[in-house]
Amino acid sequence: MQKLQHLSDTRRLRIGTRGSPLALAQAHNVRAKLIEVHDDLSEEMIDICVIKTSGDRILDRHLMLAGGKGLFTKEIEEALLRGDIDCAVHSSKDMPTRLPSGLELAVFLPREDARDAFISASHEPFMQLPHGADLGTASLRRRAQALRLRPDLNVVTFRGNVQTRLKKLADGQAEGTFLALAGLNRMGMADAATEILNVDDFLPAPAQGAVTVEIREDDANIYARLKPLHCTKTAVCVKAERAFLASLDGSCRTPIAALATYHETNDKRQMITLTARLYSLGGTQLFEVIKSGNVKSAEALGRSAGQDIRRQAGQEFFENLAKTVEQSMGAT
Repeated sequence: MQKLQHLSDTRRLRIGTRGSPLALAQAHNVRAKLIEVHDDLSEEMIDICVIKTSGDRILDRHLMLAGGKGLFTKEIEEALLRGDIDCAVHSSKDMPTRLPSGLELAVFLPREDARDAFISASHEPFMQLPHGADLGTASLRRRAQALRLRPDLNVVTFRGNVQTRLKKLADGQAEGTFLALAGLNRMGMADAATEILNVDDFLPAPAQGAVTVEIREDDANIYARLKPLHCTKTAVCVKAERAFLASLDGSCRTPIAALATYHETNDKRQMITLTARLYSLGGTQLFEVIKSGNVKSAEALGRSAGQDIRRQAGQEFFENLAKTVEQSMGAT
């Protein structure tokens, strides 16, 4: 990347982040990239500010019982709005579809591999798990996709960061679990994966594998600092996926999967293709839409996919899904 010459504001820059090893790796990567593109920035001038979120504190129950996705961002966004930090680095899939007033997702880094990885204590591939084996995951999406292929498995709730879940696996609390391959790659732990799962069977969560930087909407200087890090291709794909999620009122209470890919036509048109799915909790029902469109209509494409799936599924499906999820969480 070509370095930008001295911007006017040379005060310290404060990056907010969660304190997990993966979150810290992502924040340090953003700091390294900022130093790479700005001659007037050094490591000493950029602080990594660790902020503990409600989601990090709650480890004894499913997050949806405590409030859902926003639990991983609330305290960080409050610090951003107060001016305690200048920007915040997040995993995009952790971000609620509605942000607090005055904040925006200004920058998306180039997307890592969006696929899921399966990790087995016995190093067996997913389909070779013993009949009735315990499978650890807190993700309704992963649960639904796993049970669609292996309805015999017993799903147990696994929460915590990457290291916590791997320790639970090593301690025998389950015979297999799932992690995002992007996170393993960012921490140099790709060899922990027993199997990289194909997207036909395990479509990722919307925005999985993409790191975003959140800023105050009126902070032009911080945006100028971050702009050279922005990947337009990632941004349009994530925009379509998040629009799909929002159109279904998606949250951690809904088994939703989506992946958009960027491509160019022979006549140089910039396009994306979005594959979007909704599952029943046990994976027996699947609704899918595949749509392509110009990158300029990414958000509209995502909304349209959501509307199509909502029509396919019908209101009764959503009502039954809500009841099933509530009952399932009450049993964990």
